[in-house]
Amino acid sequence: MLKPLLIEIGVEELPAVPLLKELAEIEKKWASVLEKNALLCEFEFYYTPRRLVLWHREFKARQDDRTEEFYGAPVEIAIKEGTPTPAALGFAKKCGVEFDQISRAQKGGKEVLYFQQTLSGKPSEELLGEMIPQWIKSLNFGKSMRWGSSHESFIRPIRWVNVMLENDVVDIELYGVRSSAHTHVHRISHFEAKKVESIHHYFELLKEGAVTLYPQERRESILNAFAKLEQDNGITIEIDEELLDEVVAITEHPTPLLGSFDESFLELPPEVIITSMKEHQRYFPVFKEGKLINAFVVVSNALCEDFTKVIEGNQRVLRPRLSDALFFYRNDLKKGLSTTGLEKVVFMNGLGTLADKIKREHVVASTIANLIYDNINPNHLERAMELAKADLMSEMVYEFTELQGLMGYYYALALGESAEVATAIKEQYLPTGEESALPNTMLSAIVAMAMKVDTLIGMFSIGEIPTGSRDPFALRRAVNGIIKIAVAHQIPLNFSTLIDQLSSLYPQGKEFKKNIETFIIERLAGAYVCVNPSIIQSVMAKDAHVELDVLEIDRKIRAVNTIASSESFVEAFSTFKRVSNILKDEAMDKGFSVNEALFENDAERHLYVSAKAAMDAEYETLEERLDALFALKAPLDTFFDNVMVNAEDLSIRANRKALVGMIYAEIYSIADIKNITL
Repeated sequence: MLKPLLIEIGVEELPAVPLLKELAEIEKKWASVLEKNALLCEFEFYYTPRRLVLWHREFKARQDDRTEEFYGAPVEIAIKEGTPTPAALGFAKKCGVEFDQISRAQKGGKEVLYFQQTLSGKPSEELLGEMIPQWIKSLNFGKSMRWGSSHESFIRPIRWVNVMLENDVVDIELYGVRSSAHTHVHRISHFEAKKVESIHHYFELLKEGAVTLYPQERRESILNAFAKLEQDNGITIEIDEELLDEVVAITEHPTPLLGSFDESFLELPPEVIITSMKEHQRYFPVFKEGKLINAFVVVSNALCEDFTKVIEGNQRVLRPRLSDALFFYRNDLKKGLSTTGLEKVVFMNGLGTLADKIKREHVVASTIANLIYDNINPNHLERAMELAKADLMSEMVYEFTELQGLMGYYYALALGESAEVATAIKEQYLPTGEESALPNTMLSAIVAMAMKVDTLIGMFSIGEIPTGSRDPFALRRAVNGIIKIAVAHQIPLNFSTLIDQLSSLYPQGKEFKKNIETFIIERLAGAYVCVNPSIIQSVMAKDAHVELDVLEIDRKIRAVNTIASSESFVEAFSTFKRVSNILKDEAMDKGFSVNEALFENDAERHLYVSAKAAMDAEYETLEERLDALFALKAPLDTFFDNVMVNAEDLSIRANRKALVGMIYAEIYSIADIKNITL
């Protein structure tokens, strides 16, 4: 029999961020509990700041009956001279019966001990008392707390539990709270608990009590109200998806309201105002004609007819935040940009202070700049490296750490530094993620690369190597960033050479160069997320010698990826895989010498002429070269149809291997295509 099941866990206000981080796991963990208890079925999960709700439209009233089978030892071993051995008695004990209740069955061609029993399913009401606590205790919100006399902890105190199977209350206890047919609606609507007559009545109660249970409905309500505010006021509200998720999580009855702040605060950089509003108040910034204006949108959870006082209260709270920010900003401008004090800030044990890091980055930047033919202004590079970390000593960045680099940009411009230097300071941390923008100018690119290269080599030199998911210094992201910047700005960066040039700057950790090279190769897939990883492997895993020329690797990966995506490659792959198998014991870098005098038929001669023509031609791109080499499929197929490679005459056999070897060696210089999986 199927019945509706409602589970509501009432709590004090849940913090949004921990809830959202665990959100994807909450349903999975309940599904796991259901599966372990043979009650898996469809369900829905909802949440508000004060409740976690599981809703089953159809739930089994009891488990299905099930049959269990047990197979024991072969009869010839289990019974000796008509008497059960200890193995047989142990099997009976495991089955929970006397030995005379054990039967026989055939398994694996032998007669073995066998027992079968039918177990009646338990009523769901009996199981829920254990299932719900298992689920709740499996949830991981990070920090948890204890309350009252309870020794157990949860993210917030549990205040009520309502579990109803159809319209009957299931008696369970959770953290000292016993279930009852009660719930709580919006506090302003009604403060005390409300009696729930039925599951249908529960949903009606919440609706009448100004609780929008469904998160998606709250989200749509907020977005619709945003659209109306925009239309009525001729404004644009910047919708930060993460902030929107938080607001959905902390409201039961959301009402977006338009507020304002003193126009004088617009003296601040827009990012400062936006960060202050988002981080401290969860306000949405407002723009008009592309410019930030002195307005904000707050999503209220209040219930009232007149929201004037709510708006005024939020404006009052925002003002001191912006006043502090303006004070910091003006103070920082008075002091100017300076790295004084960074010599007292330890960067990492073994790598000195932040002042030491700046000195190393300067050397790294100069080394990279020497690789470029573009006319980099050395004075601008010097100044950018000198000031890049200066805003770390500012009051503003101390308050808003996420604005480092950006505040350096604004301060540099305000203090008369060139736009190019200021931009390099701002873009030094780019890219910050998979979809992040890259530095725009060559100067910015060098500054950003210098910072990442120094951190990468420095950490490896002291043994701080990422393991598993642990990467506290974001070295994986640093490698991806270096590769993307080098490719975007066509900087001829060779990691292997660069490490050698800079190694004297760092502690000599054991084999740190080799470890970095291995790490970079492993991270290439992260820089080429749309490329089949086996294509990257075909380019990189050709021999023990590693030469990490970023632009050359990029050319090869892109060329092979383009060719491997074509239909002609799929057709040619089997032929060239056959070639690689023939040459599996040959060293591809040794060079293959072919003696035309040893050819015995036209298929050999035709293949040789075609191969020489393809190899000697000039090509503008690697794609064109690979195209020409893979076009040798037809003469290769003819060769294999008419020629026995493993001839009895060893000199002829070697010559025929050299013929196919010279072709594969040309491809191998770009990629060992046998590693590609289609």
